[in-house]
Amino acid sequence: MLLKSFTVSVVIRVLLLLATITGLSLILGRADLFFNQIILGGLLVVQVYALIRYVNRTNRQLARFLLSIKNADFTVHFSHHHEDRSFSELHTAFREIVESYKQVKADREIQYQYLKLIVKHIKIGIISLKGDDEIALINQPAMDMLRIAQYHHWRNLKLKHAHFVSEIEQLREGESKLIEISVDGEHKKLSVHTTAVVLLKQPYKIITFQDIGQEIDQSEIDAWHKLIRILTHEIMNSVTPIASLTETLLMLMQHEDGSLKTRQDIREDFIPDLAYSLQTIQKRSDGLLHFLDDYRKLTRVPLPQKESFPIQTLFDSVCRLMSGETQRHQISLSIAVSPEHLLLSADFRQAEQVLINLITNSIQALANIHTPTIMLSAYTQGHHLLIEVTDNGQGIADDKLDQIFIPFFSTKETGSGIGLSLSRHIISLHGGSVRVSSQRHQKTSFYLSFPQ
Repeated sequence: MLLKSFTVSVVIRVLLLLATITGLSLILGRADLFFNQIILGGLLVVQVYALIRYVNRTNRQLARFLLSIKNADFTVHFSHHHEDRSFSELHTAFREIVESYKQVKADREIQYQYLKLIVKHIKIGIISLKGDDEIALINQPAMDMLRIAQYHHWRNLKLKHAHFVSEIEQLREGESKLIEISVDGEHKKLSVHTTAVVLLKQPYKIITFQDIGQEIDQSEIDAWHKLIRILTHEIMNSVTPIASLTETLLMLMQHEDGSLKTRQDIREDFIPDLAYSLQTIQKRSDGLLHFLDDYRKLTRVPLPQKESFPIQTLFDSVCRLMSGETQRHQISLSIAVSPEHLLLSADFRQAEQVLINLITNSIQALANIHTPTIMLSAYTQGHHLLIEVTDNGQGIADDKLDQIFIPFFSTKETGSGIGLSLSRHIISLHGGSVRVSSQRHQKTSFYLSFPQ
């Protein structure tokens, strides 16, 4: 409508201009119409000027509007009333567009202030690094955790916390890491995560971190409590009968006044009791020594000697080693590797030991199961390589799932309770993790996650 009105106005002016030119051409050169020629000539000049002024006025108004948009100056005013209808409609359109931009700007400002408030009060440190050195944003929790001022350059933070910055610079995009730093003599454990983004062709790195020292300390305390309870239980199981039998032996070997009996004073029927007591003490002592030997194995796992090898090779080796057990129990052991030539960087022998431990547990869980099966599979998920060991056995009770990795805890009467603890320790030395999921009387799956 606005364009149509402007076009009609210009067309009318051009037609009047053409009519004036035509009239002037018809009387041009006639002496009796000399004054008419002057009048038409003057009218022609006025019409040309009016047309140019009209078009330029439109351009000026458009330029004024565009400059206001460019400079985000929404105070510019376009009159509601104008003698020319086309300009009135043009101003109305400009006002509507300006109001729309004002509303968009207001919405953006509200959203910015809201996000700024969240960033300020969230209990996670946030640093936004623009390019290689400029700190575009750093929130108050970050400054409090690092005990720094409002730094604007990454190099200044590097001078204050060189180790912290060095560890972050080594992180890959999307990677997380636990970094231990000392801030004014206080030890902190920070869980750090980095993300890279590109905004308006400008690279940004967003660094988030949180002090999880208290949570880790509490977890360690809980773990120690659980371990101490189990150690106490196992040691008491061995020491209590030893103490009881020792007391019995002393009673058999001493008089009522506490003096030792001679060989002649010892009754013949006491000898079998003495022998039985000594054998029991020896047996319980041996059990305690085995228990301590298992503890030593758990605490002395060597660092992994990593090498790159096909997972198929690892699976084939494990299947050969366990073939006797699986065949004896009539268990189907299958393998799936996707992609086929998937490689793993790990200590081959340690990875083999972990899989043997898990398969051994699966074999025991498959007792009295119809068509028992164990599935070994390997695949990638994000930045991690997963090895999955799944069986269709009895499963693990929900109240036991959070305890099966505790050293010396076992759901089996004859179990030592170190297999899963040792396996998780080995995987953690590789920088990975172990998790389990189980459905009672259906299946149990262990997932070994390795970073790629």
